[in-house]
Amino acid sequence: MAERMRGEERRAQVREIAAREFAQNGLHGASIDAIAREAEITQAYVFRMFGTKKALFLELVTAAFDRVSDGMLRAAADEVGLDGLGRMGAEYYDLLADRTSLLLQLQGFAACGDDEVRAVVRERLARMWRVVADTTGLDAVTVKSFLAFGMLLNVGAAVDVDAIDEPWAEGIRTRIQAGLFDHITADTNVSAKSDATMKKQR
Repeated sequence: MAERMRGEERRAQVREIAAREFAQNGLHGASIDAIAREAEITQAYVFRMFGTKKALFLELVTAAFDRVSDGMLRAAADEVGLDGLGRMGAEYYDLLADRTSLLLQLQGFAACGDDEVRAVVRERLARMWRVVADTTGLDAVTVKSFLAFGMLLNVGAAVDVDAIDEPWAEGIRTRIQAGLFDHITADTNVSAKSDATMKKQR
């Protein structure tokens, strides 16, 4: 039992180090050697624990996306509609403080030229959409607007807008709250697919 716990602790340590390495340098720029050296183990041990460099990257990217999805799901609790969305927005904003997790998500998007990475990131993004849409019961336009605001907050956090005292940076820092979406309804917005269908019917 003690040996297994030591193994779990070692795995957690390597994951933490690797998360910083991949967040900073991406899938292709990250170095397993650098990860192993900081953990004071061999590269072979890293590969024995995680299989391949890409497998380790995907595990960390998946965890980064799920941290946001799981956090929003917990924050919404039993609230639905715009009240639930407001709770999710507050949680999303707070989660931006974890810059490593944030950058891992962005590195996941950046590596989507790889088929395997794209498939994983697509599924995690789909889950995030479902968490927001299914929990709140809101229409697709509102969900899309919410996640679009979230992505802008991600980008802002990545470039450290908190350190910039200018109007554009203050605008990006705007918190995601339910009131931001009061004017967005399915009645006033249609999807591109629906719009194309309507044009064909004219």
